[in-house]
Amino acid sequence: MHQRPGFNNDKLKRKHRKAILFNTMELEAINMYCKRYRIQNRSKFLRETVISKILKTIEQDHPTLF
Repeated sequence: MHQRPGFNNDKLKRKHRKAILFNTMELEAINMYCKRYRIQNRSKFLRETVISKILKTIEQDHPTLF
């Protein structure tokens, strides 16, 4: 596997599992969205969506000088 400089592959490897449960309406909404926008990798989609929300919130809560 090609290693990029500055990246430790052990740190980027996904080895921690989290489980999440959806009700029927939530799952239908996710399925409809994925079908409409042709999202094939739902794990990647959900992971990126959650992480982007977390990073956005952290950025907004960051204390500012002025």
